[in-house]
Amino acid sequence: MASPLSDPTALAGIKVLDLSRILAGPSATQMLADLGADVVKIENPNGGDDTRGWGPPFIETEEGTRSEAAYFACCNRGKRSVSLDFTTEEGAQTARELAKVADILVENFKPGGLAKYGLDYATLKELNPRLIYCSITGFGHSGPYANRPGYDFLIQGMGGLMSITGQPDGAPGAEPVKVGVAICDLFTGLNSVSAILAALYYRTQTGEGQHIDCALLDCQVAMLANQSSNWLNCGITPQRMGNNHPSIVPYRVFAVADGHVIVNCGNDGQFTRLCGALGKPEMAEDPRFKTNEARCENRELTDQTLADLLIDYDRQSLITLLEGVNVPCGPINDIPAIFADPHLQHRQMEVQLNREDGTAFKGVAYPPKLSKTPARYASPPPELGAHNQDVLKEWGVR
Repeated sequence: MASPLSDPTALAGIKVLDLSRILAGPSATQMLADLGADVVKIENPNGGDDTRGWGPPFIETEEGTRSEAAYFACCNRGKRSVSLDFTTEEGAQTARELAKVADILVENFKPGGLAKYGLDYATLKELNPRLIYCSITGFGHSGPYANRPGYDFLIQGMGGLMSITGQPDGAPGAEPVKVGVAICDLFTGLNSVSAILAALYYRTQTGEGQHIDCALLDCQVAMLANQSSNWLNCGITPQRMGNNHPSIVPYRVFAVADGHVIVNCGNDGQFTRLCGALGKPEMAEDPRFKTNEARCENRELTDQTLADLLIDYDRQSLITLLEGVNVPCGPINDIPAIFADPHLQHRQMEVQLNREDGTAFKGVAYPPKLSKTPARYASPPPELGAHNQDVLKEWGVR
């Protein structure tokens, strides 16, 4: 639920200087803004954040003219924009003055890229020892790959995710596949926020800021979870398995008469209830299917037996049947369907914010619901340089 701007927010009074662009950094700073921080986005006066122009599609104004790309709108609400060319000495000095009074700085330049402007951590910590400085890069600030540029797609490949995503070798369309959103960027943004909040708590105890080195590749590898554990602890190299799960059966998509349904049985009790609902209680007692371990050993037979039973159901009838016996199942929604879903509407996961000219910007709400300090959505994504004078005055610069 959105919080009225008069309600308390978790990060009220915290100043964030956002020097990041594209998605990982901006998604992190948008979360900080949702939690009540004053986020100032520093942008090049010549076009600003690249994603302002990453279209189509573009958002239209009420007059029917083109506004920013929808991409920009996904991760920049609640911020104020200052257009500033810090490649000039005057611009760099202004940026340093802003950093002197900031609590948090987030940037995603290549390692060392800001040092020539006096905007690196080593320089700024002398001006502001309390500053929490978060650097987001493809490969981190140390190691043999440190100076390489890194984009999400590249990291999905190098970080192992694409090796376990897609149809298995020998199946139609078999090849490594990327995830449908820039998941490495988004996961890195989440990890950055987690680290920033930890550093903020440390500062309340010590008065000291610190540097955070957050790499897309590191975050991608951390995302491998049980798949990396399978290799590290058991020497098993995970493979692409399509929609199957390496350790649970059944846990996949099944075709039905009018589409597809996901059926997940995370334990033997759920499988027993599934068999009973399908009129085949004896299947749950068959030694080939009785335990999850047995079903994994007989994966193809288990899946094919269930596929033959499910194909004649229509989607909603099957979902209703299985939900009635508490077997996890559900449809595969497209994006319009999920925003029309009554549960997501009840959870208020869609947010609309309008600019003064009436241009509407819609986005996805901050997911956690805080009982005392709920997220607030202060403003739509800003126009480039819209807050130059306000920010400089309020932050005491010039």
